[in-house]
Amino acid sequence: MDKTDGSNRRSRLSLVVSVFNEEESLPLFRDETEAILNDCGWDYELIYVNDGSGDGSAVLLNRMAAENPRVKVLHFSRNFGHEAAMIAGIDCAEGDAVICMDADLQHPPRYIPKMLVLFEAGTDVIHMVRTANRSAGFLKNLTSAGFYAVMNTLSGTRLRKNESDFFGLSARTAEILRRDYRERVRFLRGYVQSLGFPSETLYYEAGRRAAGHSKYSIRRLLRFSMNTIMSFSDLPLRLGIYAGACSALLGVLILFYSLVMKVKNGAPDGYTTLIVVICFMFAVLFLLVGIIGQYIGVLFQEVKGRPIYLIESAVNVGTVSTDRTAPKKKIPEA
Repeated sequence: MDKTDGSNRRSRLSLVVSVFNEEESLPLFRDETEAILNDCGWDYELIYVNDGSGDGSAVLLNRMAAENPRVKVLHFSRNFGHEAAMIAGIDCAEGDAVICMDADLQHPPRYIPKMLVLFEAGTDVIHMVRTANRSAGFLKNLTSAGFYAVMNTLSGTRLRKNESDFFGLSARTAEILRRDYRERVRFLRGYVQSLGFPSETLYYEAGRRAAGHSKYSIRRLLRFSMNTIMSFSDLPLRLGIYAGACSALLGVLILFYSLVMKVKNGAPDGYTTLIVVICFMFAVLFLLVGIIGQYIGVLFQEVKGRPIYLIESAVNVGTVSTDRTAPKKKIPEA
């Protein structure tokens, strides 16, 4: 991808930034990022998606858009989550390449020029893999490693450990995400890794948060992990078959044990064994019912077909659609 085409038009970058209660971080992010973008040799649009922030982020974003016409802002009607914010920015993007990142400076903007060089060489997907995250505690790093281990065991799609929501897409791969990956329960970085197409990997060390604290609690991370497993693997549903086979084998063993006890002692001595087996079987049964319930919940979300996000207002944005099957509609300015 060249910096210019035959009409001498400069290639355009769409930088998508998810924002949720980042009032303290935004000025630092803006100063560092816009300085890099102004020197990169590409035209650009900077798309901030305000995911229902409850602090002063909305006011600050509107001010930034008024000062720089290249800045676009989408304000959600409420908090829809980080995944929805990223796909909203991709839906709005009009550039020849799209880069998604967070506003807390843990995704270092200094890597943007390196990513643009790869785009110019014809790369469609740029994977950003984190080598270290010193701001995360031991528990968060441990759960992250466990998540990828479980996902790679259960899923047919192998996910790179520590790949983040910092990634780059060419225009054609961004269009595929807009058109074909419209699940309500979603895992965007997993979709990016499963696309194929010519790709490159860059490694980076996550910076410390510029301000504030992480918005992902352990509870939210566990819920997100469960939804991700349901989206990428149907192996848990097959646990019923394996559990049934194990139960049948266990039943045969207990039958032989009972016969031996009857021959040896005249009567089977199986009260404790019976209680243990009943408890085990009910535990397996309730586990499987819970797994099936999770999958039904995911299916219920998809069948309802509600929008992934709702935009209350926007700045410097003409049209956008929450449903790629419907025409884009003009949305009110903030």
